[in-house]
Amino acid sequence: MASKKVWRRGRRDTFLQLGWAAVCLWAAAGGVIAWAHAASPAKTRTLQVFAAASLMDAFTELGHKLEAREPGLRVRFNFSGSQQLAIQLEQGATADVFASADERWMSYAAERGLLEDSSRVFARNPLVVILPRTNPARIQELQDLARPGVKLVIGADAVPVGRYSRMALQSLARDRSYSGDYATRVLKNVVSEEENVKSVVGKVQLGEADAGFAYRSDVTPAVSRFLRVLTLPEGAQIVASYPIAALRSSTDPAAAQAFLDLVLSSEGQQVLQRRGLLPATDSKR
Repeated sequence: MASKKVWRRGRRDTFLQLGWAAVCLWAAAGGVIAWAHAASPAKTRTLQVFAAASLMDAFTELGHKLEAREPGLRVRFNFSGSQQLAIQLEQGATADVFASADERWMSYAAERGLLEDSSRVFARNPLVVILPRTNPARIQELQDLARPGVKLVIGADAVPVGRYSRMALQSLARDRSYSGDYATRVLKNVVSEEENVKSVVGKVQLGEADAGFAYRSDVTPAVSRFLRVLTLPEGAQIVASYPIAALRSSTDPAAAQAFLDLVLSSEGQQVLQRRGLLPATDSKR
């Protein structure tokens, strides 16, 4: 009888040991599964933003900020002239967000059904005249732009900065301090018409032109030591309006909205202002 009790107790101990072993294995397996789930990287997503060239510095910074708060999200930019971007979108390019340097090309995109929703102005940017730091043409004032022999570079008429430049020249020609043919004489000095404002800045910075029209935000710390700036008088000042919108072709509407929200937020506005743009609420045109 005693041996039978010992056998039963031994069998019970064996069952208990097996039970504990199963529990430990289950816990270990659960831990491995949980660890694997926690260690697995977030799914990679890509947000494609088409933006005017003059937004390069500000939007690059904002893109990094959004990536930091959205694990797995990669923000990619196509910076170019607004007219080039709008035409690319019309021809089937896929993007999530479009930011233009003027209302004209945003309206162009809207009229072709490319926008998911209406656009909003998020920033403004004053037009300025830039000169090489060495100033080989000895330009001291805006009237000097009409002097024969001055080499001027501006944006093509289809480019927002090119259109704004022509508008400013026409406004100056109506000022009594300038001659009535001022705009015509200045435009005769144009040696190159560029497809985006960064090309204008590059040519002036390298001394390939005596002057050019650009935005205030383009005179960044990296290039300011190579340039001089002439501001336009108040009556001729042109302040570009920058609209932004999500696109119907977006493959990640949530990420597109997150980028729009960041740009329009107080944090985004501070970044834009630090990069030389005016806030969206500024009423100057």
